[in-house]
Order: sequence, then C-alpha cells, then structure tokens
Amino acid sequence: MPVRRASLAAAALFALALTGCDAGSDSGSGAAAGPSVIVPGKPGEPNRTLSAQDAAEQRVDDDTPNRADIDFARMMIEHHRQALEMTGLAAEQGESAKVKALASRITAAQGPEIEAMESWLATYDEEGGGAGGGHKHATMPGMATETQLKKLRAASGKAFDQLFLTLMITHHEGAVTMAADVKAQGNNVRIEEMADDVVAEQTTEITRMRAML
Repeated sequence: MPVRRASLAAAALFALALTGCDAGSDSGSGAAAGPSVIVPGKPGEPNRTLSAQDAAEQRVDDDTPNRADIDFARMMIEHHRQALEMTGLAAEQGESAKVKALASRITAAQGPEIEAMESWLATYDEEGGGAGGGHKHATMPGMATETQLKKLRAASGKAFDQLFLTLMITHHEGAVTMAADVKAQGNNVRIEEMADDVVAEQTTEITRMRAML
C-alpha cells in the first residue's frame, strides 16, 4: 500500500514539475496545456494516461479496495469463526486455567473483529465469509482439518489443552501469514489497520501459547 501511494505521489509531482516548465515558456498556457503523464494502475489493472492537471489533482491517498482486500476480509471471517468454534470448547473440556483464560481472550477479540469485517464488506456491497465467500479450508493457511476438529471435540483435560494449543498456534500463524500478504498486496487503509491488529495480537498470543505447551 505505501508503494502504491508513493507511485501516485511521484507521478503527480512529476506532472507538476513538467507543468511548471511548460508554464515558464508560455505563461498563458497553464497546467492544462502541460504534457500527459503515465499513472501506474492498481494491481491487475493497466496504467492510465492523464493530463498534467488531472495528474496533479489525482488523490495520492486513494484506498479503493482491491481483490486482495476483499478476499482477506472474507477469508479472515471464516478463519476467525473456526477459532471461535475451538475456543468455545475450552470452558468445559479444558483443564488448565491459563488455557481457559486464553480461549476467553481470543473469543473476546475475534468476535468483534468478525463484525467489523462484515460491516466493512457491507460498505462495499460484498458478501462475507462462509458460503458467500466461497473459500475452502484448504485455501487458508492454519485452518484445522475436520479430522483435527473431531479429535479436539472428543478430547478433555490435559489432552484437550495440548491439542488446543497446538492447533491454535498453527491457526494463529496462518492468520499472521494472511495479514502479511494483504499488507503487501492490498490497497485499503482500513484493511491494513485490521491486518496490523491481527499481526500484533496473534503474534503475542503465539508466544504465550508456546510457553504453555
């Protein structure tokens, strides 16, 4: 995202510089008579040719969501939902008070995050996760398989605690990977902020869970 904005800013400044030179040779021409410039397109889109005036007026902070932003929100909703399914088992099946407390913190954090991402998608008339998102578990890093979930549902006591931590560490690592990907490929400021939250929150929790194994 910073690269995208830097490119637009550079194009705009370049246009202004050329316009200034043109105005110096013909004071009556103005910015509209300046040379055209090439403005880099968004990922997957062609470059655009703008007049000097249009390029100068182009917003350098355009954060229109691209496909990476939308896919991240959709997939992270489903990713979080699985985490909530796992944490929902801890209160009755876990033994460690630390594991139960961790599960409660994850639930408290990721529930509102799902709502925030659903609201963001609705703003752009996009559907959320689940059937509407059309993403399979295998396409998302860190997702537990159905076999692993069955084992977790059947476990209790220390066995549950160990399996829960193992699966949740992998789950969190997958979320961090997804967040890093959208930070590199996305274009929306709000999604970048959400991705930053995922990285900060879940990296900290990974460290805690590893210490609990």
